[in-house]
Amino acid sequence: MSELNLKGMDCCSLRLCNTFRRLWIEHVLWTRSFIVSTAFSLPDLEFVTERLLQNPVDFAKAFKPFYGQQAAMQIEQLFTDHLLIAAQLVNAAKAGNTAQVNTERNRWYENAKDIAKFLASINRFWTEELWTKLLFDHLKMTEDEAVYILTGQYENSIKEYDHIQAEALTMADVMACGIAQQFRIT
Repeated sequence: MSELNLKGMDCCSLRLCNTFRRLWIEHVLWTRSFIVSTAFSLPDLEFVTERLLQNPVDFAKAFKPFYGQQAAMQIEQLFTDHLLIAAQLVNAAKAGNTAQVNTERNRWYENAKDIAKFLASINRFWTEELWTKLLFDHLKMTEDEAVYILTGQYENSIKEYDHIQAEALTMADVMACGIAQQFRIT
């Protein structure tokens, strides 16, 4: 991913930045764990899935003090949908069901557009264009990571995860800094 210009966005408080960095890192970490557990039919899949689905709840808790209960519930639903669609996509890919993969991929990208539109609607420092780019990059990298794992290209999957992790930190910083700017948090 190309570097985004975050100049002038260094206003976020350490705690706010850390919260969103933790949430995004957990998002990509537990997504990777889900992909691995699904690919290899590991006995921890139920527990990994449960933990992964805690992530949208945690995002909602972080959003609630700033945007209220309704917006927090909406972000929780959008992120839950994001993860459930991803799960369907991974399962379809594992089964070799190309038609289902294509259907789920389209749903996943539509969900990303919905997330971008929602984020832009609640914070004037976030644009729909920026969040669409960030989320589309995230989806592409995550799908590539899943393909690498499902096809036994483990070294490539690890390299891709490094890119995913770096991009997740960028999304976290954009999110935290937008909130800090909107609410004048220093």
